[in-house]
This record gives sequence, structure tokens and C-alpha cells, in this order.
Amino acid sequence: MMELLAPAGNFEKLRYALAYGADAVYAAGRDYGLRAHSGNFEKEELKSAVEYVHRFGKKIYITINIYAHNRDLTDLPEYLQYLASLQVDALIISDPAIFSFARQYAPELPIHISTQANVTSWSAVKFWQELGARRIILARELSLAEISEIRARVPGMELEMFVQGAMCMSYSGRCLLSAYLTGRSANQGDCSQPCRWEYNLQERTRPGEIFTVEEDRRGTYIFNSRDLNLISRLPEIKAAGVNSLKIEGRMKSLYYVANVTRTWREAITDVEKNIPVAEELKAELEKVSHRVYCEGFADGLDSLQTQHHESSAYIRNEQYLGVITAYEKGRLHVKVKAKFSLSEEIELIFPQREFDKKITVNEIFDEENKRISFTKPNTEITLAIEGKFPVFGIIRKKIR
Repeated sequence: MMELLAPAGNFEKLRYALAYGADAVYAAGRDYGLRAHSGNFEKEELKSAVEYVHRFGKKIYITINIYAHNRDLTDLPEYLQYLASLQVDALIISDPAIFSFARQYAPELPIHISTQANVTSWSAVKFWQELGARRIILARELSLAEISEIRARVPGMELEMFVQGAMCMSYSGRCLLSAYLTGRSANQGDCSQPCRWEYNLQERTRPGEIFTVEEDRRGTYIFNSRDLNLISRLPEIKAAGVNSLKIEGRMKSLYYVANVTRTWREAITDVEKNIPVAEELKAELEKVSHRVYCEGFADGLDSLQTQHHESSAYIRNEQYLGVITAYEKGRLHVKVKAKFSLSEEIELIFPQREFDKKITVNEIFDEENKRISFTKPNTEITLAIEGKFPVFGIIRKKIR
């Protein structure tokens, strides 16, 4: 069965990713990863994370996928040896220098070549295979036909591809906009996402004359990529011989990670049984915060399909309200993330969709057990409700 690989930006998201169906998670320590503003893990947290993941027979891959400068190499041997002592399941690497250090200081750990390494051909896959890499995380710019050819020519290599989440306007993330405009380097994990900003056009000899390049007076989001969603192409992905399906999103919300993971888990299970992807599963991916979706490069390069010029705003059809922390004596304990009120309809979702339940809020109690009419973010409340509820519940509501 194809592996489902989910993002783990922090320990809580890791727990929910596993509970909602991930076979493996990818995470980073405080250094060397390409998501510097994700929660990430301190050394002792990494130890606990590895123990937690392995307790459930799942896997954890650690990203060390920056492009290293001299200063980054000083502490790298010690860090690699520490990861080896934890027995993490693989290292995700893009830089040949870090690859070389990993082979020297953590030779027992499998190496997955990051999408940042821009592997776009069967020959590049063979190159890394001959150096000892276990898996290639394919560049997003590959079509399904190209992936099929890679599988045919290099049958012994594990292949992983991104199937859901944000895309970069630059070639496999090789972007200098952030470093140039803000001093924050994307290739050191600190991208400020200037591709999502609003731009206008100015001709060099006409300073001050601003040209719009579309009918919208707000300007143009000419660099703005759509979000990737390949769930409709899952049977073709299976046929292409992909081993692992990767969800982008270490900086996304816990709700995003959980619901997207749950949806892909069910879709993979169905497709492995030759059951078509259900329409309700496709609809679930519309219920997380996302930009306009596309199918990336599945059919080849077509920037009309991958770029969205009108806005970089997120589409939000459902709002994440909080997590269910416990259920006892007719009370549902909730850690609140966003406001909801009496008489509103909310939905409780769980790792298995058959337990999902819509309810009308009739009673809310604060931490002092006093009745309140609405909730406030970052508080803990209880709801009066009878029933049996699985663990790892999440609350959401439709945005009208």
C-alpha cells in the first residue's frame, strides 16, 4: 500500500496526524529545516516524538534540507549522531555536503533526497541511488508520465511525491525573492513568501507611472501559485508506481493536518481496493483553508493552471473552533481556538468519518462551570452533550 506522509510542525500536530491516519510524519529540529517558523522540536522533544511514533509502529523522517553555508556545518556532526542515537527512520536532505556528513556521522540512517534537490529525471534518480540514497522526493515539476518512466528505469528506488498543499512559484523552491526583498533566505528555511504579495508593473523610463496588468484595480498577484490537490488523480499516481504520498503543511493548523490526512487515508484505502475516489472525500478538501486548487504539473507544464493572478487570499468554507480534550459525565471538554455561540450549529469530527456529528450548541460552561453565551479563543469550556465519542475529536463550523 502507498505510504501516507503527513506534516508534523509540532508535537500536537504529530499526534493528530497519526491519529487521523498517517503512516509516517516528517518533522524538523530547531535547525537545518526549511520551515524555520514552524513549531519544530527541541532535542528532547525529538526524542519523545520518535518514541511516540514508534510506539504505534509508524515512522518519522527528519528534515535537514537547508542549503548549508560553512557556519552550518560546525554543529552538524553532533546533531546527526544524536538523530542516529534516536533511531529516526530517515533523514531528508538536499545539500550534497549534508549528504556527505550524514553518510559519515550517521551511516545507519536511510537518506531521502528532498524535493529541494530538483530531481527531475531518471538519470538524477540513478545518480542518488548509486550514492546510497533510499528514496527520492520528486520535484513538483514532474508530470505523471515522467514519473512512470522514472519508475520503469529505476525500479529499485523509493519514490515520493507531493499530492496536497502549497506550491512555490519558483523551480522546486529555488527562490531568491525573499532574501532580496527582506533579507530572509528561503533556502535557509526563512521564506517571507513575497510571491504572495501584491505587485504592479512600472516601465524603467516612466517612474511613478504604474501599469495594471489585469482588470482588477488592486494590482496583480502575478507570482502567486495555486494550491496542489491531486486526489482525483490518485489511481494514476498508484499506476505510476509512487511509494509515498506527501502532504505539505508543517505551518498549517492542526485541523488542516488532521482533516487532510484523514481524507487522503480513506482515498488511498479505496483506491488500493480499486474503488474510485468518493465525491464526499473531494468535498472534504474544500473544508480546509486553501488557495484555489490545481493539479500542479500532473499533465505537464501549464502556468495558466498553476498560477492564480487575482488574489493570494485563502478560501475558508469551514472554521476550526477547537479540539475535544475529554468526555465525561455528559460533558465534552473543549480547548477553544475560535469563537462560537449558543444556538449555532457546529460539527464534531473524528479520525473515522462515521463518527462525525453535527449538533446545535445549547449550553456552554466556562472553566468555573458558569453558563456563558459564547466562547473566547484560548480558553477551555465544556458542552453539555450525551453520547459516546472517540478520542482526538475536533470542532468546526460552516462559515456562512
